Amino acid sequence: MPESSIHPRKKNTLTFFIVLLLLCAAGFAAWWWQQDSSEPEQQSPRRGGSFMGAVPVNAQQVRIDRFAVQLKALGTVTPWNAVSVTSQVAGELDKVLFSEGQFVEKGTLLAQIDPRNYQAALLQAEGALQETRAQLASAELDLKRYEGLYKDDSVARQTLEQQRAMVAQYKGTLKMRQAQRDAARLDVEHTRIVAPIAGRLGLRALDAGNYVSAGSTELVSITQDDPIAVYFTIPEHELQAVLQGYRQGQPLPVQAWNRDETELLAEGVLASIDNQVDVSTGSVRLKARFTNPEQILFPNQFVNVRLQVTVHENALLLPADAVQFGSEGRFVWQIKDDDTVVIQPIEISTSDGTRSMLRSGLEVGDWVVVEGVDRLRSGSKIERVVPAGTEPAATGHDSADAASAAEKPSADSNKKPSQKPAQ
Repeated sequence: MPESSIHPRKKNTLTFFIVLLLLCAAGFAAWWWQQDSSEPEQQSPRRGGSFMGAVPVNAQQVRIDRFAVQLKALGTVTPWNAVSVTSQVAGELDKVLFSEGQFVEKGTLLAQIDPRNYQAALLQAEGALQETRAQLASAELDLKRYEGLYKDDSVARQTLEQQRAMVAQYKGTLKMRQAQRDAARLDVEHTRIVAPIAGRLGLRALDAGNYVSAGSTELVSITQDDPIAVYFTIPEHELQAVLQGYRQGQPLPVQAWNRDETELLAEGVLASIDNQVDVSTGSVRLKARFTNPEQILFPNQFVNVRLQVTVHENALLLPADAVQFGSEGRFVWQIKDDDTVVIQPIEISTSDGTRSMLRSGLEVGDWVVVEGVDRLRSGSKIERVVPAGTEPAATGHDSADAASAAEKPSADSNKKPSQKPAQ
């Protein structure tokens, strides 16, 4: 047989054995992995089932406390009054008499327009007025003379009537001259630009020497920021709760918090409510009033607003983290006397994100699971633990106090043993 035909056959045989060896190794590895992963499942009980040990949970009691119903919104700080200062007359800006950021009172002189042209116009108007007064006085003397002569039949009636008409004409001209004089005097006064309101000045928009147009050139802005306003909106369906207290004349407290809601900036009251609902957003605009002596709130600043609608003095409360959601609605894991848990349906009136006010489902002194619910099933045994860094839960004596506040028997306080600290 030729040598060239022997080498391919040996090569094919070697390849076949290598592939077979790799397949055997892969099958053994798969079998080993399956055996290794199945052993823990056979040795450990089912999670959350009745065959496992007690599930560690953090539990808290249902208690009675004061609860303020608050509406939260994003608000914009706005000056209580804001004015753009402009000149009412045109001319060259002669003097600027204020400093940027200065606080000014109403009537403070801010700037001066060159008054010479307007002073000349005033003198001209006063001269014309004086001339008309002299003409009127002369005409009135002639009228008296003509009336005497008419009684003696010395002048015609037509001459007398013409003189009376001339006197009336001069009286009309006199009023016109007086109005022109007053307008010229007012123009001279308007060359002195004064602050229309009390407040803080902004940045200067114009320097001395520039020409100012009447009513269109802004010189500076003034904002009144004590008191100051905050505008915010609430959904349409929450309007009735606000109107109920607002129409009774009760001052509804409003709080302004910083962006991350870690610092209370100011406290005020609700000042007014808009007269219509915005159909594009389904919301209503509200205005709150804040005292701002330290200038903590700044115009156009964004703040988080909390509007207190009402206060429940004896509300039945539980932690908001204890409330779970299921196919049949809200529920909690309630702890029984034997340290087992059951699903308890509840109804919530309102919540502030930290605490929820109960309408029905639980009573004061009942214990509910707050943390550790993911491993619970109905009938599961639990062990109470306290999260690290927190105070232990209320003792049996505290439970008795909570129960007596709700006029319940003091025996309710014995529903739980003390919680163990987390390891």
